[in-house]
Amino acid sequence: MSNEFQIVFHNIDQSDALTDSVNKRVEKLRRYNGDIIGGRVVLDSPHNNHHKGKVYSVTLELHTPNKEVVVTQEQHDNHAHEDLYVAIRDAFNAAERQLKSVDKKHRKQAMHKNPDAVDDGMDGIVDEDDLPEYNSAVG
Repeated sequence: MSNEFQIVFHNIDQSDALTDSVNKRVEKLRRYNGDIIGGRVVLDSPHNNHHKGKVYSVTLELHTPNKEVVVTQEQHDNHAHEDLYVAIRDAFNAAERQLKSVDKKHRKQAMHKNPDAVDDGMDGIVDEDDLPEYNSAVG
């Protein structure tokens, strides 16, 4: 498996700072979800409207064995996205939410298929034979 991410700059000058910012976000997602095989990030400045300012868009594609996660941040009215770093942050935050949603669904499916397979973490901690016997007195 290749664990590669492609970063595409469209109508934006490539810079080391932008590449580093995207790579740090990718590593953060990988720490959260180790199933990420690869993906692609497209940084774009589609509109050059001088009255409203440049609003950047970020498209993020994540490839996992379970699902493809695609996030498109094209919020032309969001003035916060006049800052490319804010647009990158928002796209990666949305991707993290989607990954969490996928993870929850898979855990629920696994629990419904085999409810006995759910590990409560209590195995081997207390032996039931070692517990004291309590008698209840009603009086």
